[in-house]
Amino acid sequence: MDEARKLADVVAVSIYVNPLQFGPKEDFAAYPRTPAEDRALAADAKVDLLFVPSDSEMYPRGREWQTQVEVPRLGDILCGAFRPGHFRGVTTVVARLFNLVAPDMGVFGNKDFQQLLLIRRMVADLAMPIEIVGVETVRERDGLAVSSRNRYLSDAERKAAPMLHEALRRLSHALRQGTPIAQAEAAAGTELERAGFRPDYVSVRRPNDLGEPESADKSLIVLAAAWLGRTRLIDNLEFEI
Repeated sequence: MDEARKLADVVAVSIYVNPLQFGPKEDFAAYPRTPAEDRALAADAKVDLLFVPSDSEMYPRGREWQTQVEVPRLGDILCGAFRPGHFRGVTTVVARLFNLVAPDMGVFGNKDFQQLLLIRRMVADLAMPIEIVGVETVRERDGLAVSSRNRYLSDAERKAAPMLHEALRRLSHALRQGTPIAQAEAAAGTELERAGFRPDYVSVRRPNDLGEPESADKSLIVLAAAWLGRTRLIDNLEFEI
């Protein structure tokens, strides 16, 4: 919101927990909803329009009849492989929000980097006249990426959670020292397991398309998703080698 305020004359914010992007065994019912706090934060950020739709406003014919938008291949890897249908729900709801609000610009956080790339690809492929801006991940003082799901963490888990970002930092350092990518990924996964995480993946990719790096690639990103107790955390780190 702060970044949008710097870039735009009028700022619109949507707050909607989108059922289409949750799988049948995921945490849709329990997902944190803090409408009063959200409204206060939006007011502090001097937002001009707050859009808080109901399910019937977003999907007037019901979810099962909703036309869906899908970005193939890019939406099927990494988090898409572990959460089938998740990104189809994301791109569908974002496309509908864009058409309802008709913004000149959309501002998204870099924390969910795959989501950011998917939205950029969707906008380009569907010729939407919208500029997509990525904003640096907001972190707690100890390095943990800010997330609604951090509320799920127990006190002990919260102390361990910053290890996710620390493992990515160590991986980037190892690659700069010449460690092969597969070896560095495996070491980071082992490090997380020893810290109490259950990694879904730790993967080094190209930041422009999330393809697997080739020897000539110097700009890289490492992305990770890992469970800590009942909380699934994601993070990423861009770096140069």
